[in-house]
Amino acid sequence: MRSKLYVITAMLTFGSISIIVRKINLPSSIISLLRAIIASLFLIAFSFVTKKKISPKKIKDNFYLLLLSGSAMGANWIFLFEAYKYTTVSNATLTYYFEPAIVMLLSPFLLKEKLSMRKFISIIVAVIGLFMIVNTGNGADISYNHPLGITFGLIAAALYATVILTNKFFKDLSGLEATLIQLVVSVLVLIPYVLIVERPELNMFEVEFIPYILILGIIYTGIPYLLYFTGMQNLKGQTIAMLSYIDPVSAVIISAIFLKEDITLMQIIGGILILGSSYLSDKEEEPLKKIEENEINKIEANLK
Repeated sequence: MRSKLYVITAMLTFGSISIIVRKINLPSSIISLLRAIIASLFLIAFSFVTKKKISPKKIKDNFYLLLLSGSAMGANWIFLFEAYKYTTVSNATLTYYFEPAIVMLLSPFLLKEKLSMRKFISIIVAVIGLFMIVNTGNGADISYNHPLGITFGLIAAALYATVILTNKFFKDLSGLEATLIQLVVSVLVLIPYVLIVERPELNMFEVEFIPYILILGIIYTGIPYLLYFTGMQNLKGQTIAMLSYIDPVSAVIISAIFLKEDITLMQIIGGILILGSSYLSDKEEEPLKKIEENEINKIEANLK
């Protein structure tokens, strides 16, 4: 249960990130780079304060997986921001949140997790709910290139699914170690992108942005990623995927409350469908465990 609470807390935090990002008037890729740098420094300081050592041997043993997941994390942010440029935010968000469905569908092949009919139906229900939450209108702005933007969104979703699935293969690696190294690698991926594409100048950075950037890096990145990667190590890939839908649901609710954005009845129904599908999918596991335990007890009784 603790692992689920970690992931849920992380998802709720990610869902409210728009409140802080709206306060920082910088290109998205630069915000992401600063976010990753501050989060990395925070976790390094956290490891010193708590005297939790980072094991070079464990990192070496998981080096290629860490390199893959960290690169995927950084590239995921880049493609998501590119999706926002070429299509509407709604379209980009919708395609990006095909990630949980990708994880659930690949889990039987990569993680050897059974995809039951109930879980398959829950995927369909969750996707329907997501369609209802996100306004999928394409708009009439000819400056958009929707096919390209949606493609970038799907690539971002696939990359984020790569991060989640790769983390399931780590061996004897703590959540702190996994999070820190992945963030450091993502920094190394984002730096050349920002320097080449954005070409930042000093006059872009204003003093008033500093508190918000620090909050973004620590509270909205370092802490939730630590909780997320710690919790997901003890959960099934499909359970993680379903809990991930809490992010867009909470984002809609928080935007309505704090950013005064409209929320429609259709979006409320969509949120109920997503959370309901997550609950039903997760409830399937406990009865099965009880049945298995009862069968084992019967066999042991007969043997006696």
